[in-house]
Amino acid sequence: MKKQEITPSEWQIMEVLWASSTPLTSSEVYKRMQGNVDMSQRMVRVLMNRLNQKDILSYTVDEQDSRVYHYYALKQKEECVKEKSRKFVERYFSGSGTNAMAALLQSFALTDEQIKELEEILEKSKGKSKECNLKSSDKEGDGHA
Repeated sequence: MKKQEITPSEWQIMEVLWASSTPLTSSEVYKRMQGNVDMSQRMVRVLMNRLNQKDILSYTVDEQDSRVYHYYALKQKEECVKEKSRKFVERYFSGSGTNAMAALLQSFALTDEQIKELEEILEKSKGKSKECNLKSSDKEGDGHA
């Protein structure tokens, strides 16, 4: 079965769970969302069930009341952001990270501090790229010996 993406409504629920240091019931999630989104309590429960089916969140059953579930995130926000970013680049930029970055950079005016931060990210990325190239050349060499 193809893994389904997190919808914008599901993302709002996950934001609440990621911000919490403890598992939450669907009622607690709903209360924390009130005022920010126009969603019924029933819809929150439906979306949380979908997120559970997608293996993005899970739950434990309350020890005192078996009708109450305590939900928690299985995937960290950073992992979900990376997945969403990769899919965005694939969908809108034919998989070209360079074109995606260029489009984003041309869309915003950046401060000197933001430019410095991006330069640091690029330097880290260069290190990862070199590391990946070394690993793949090691693997290629193993097969030809």
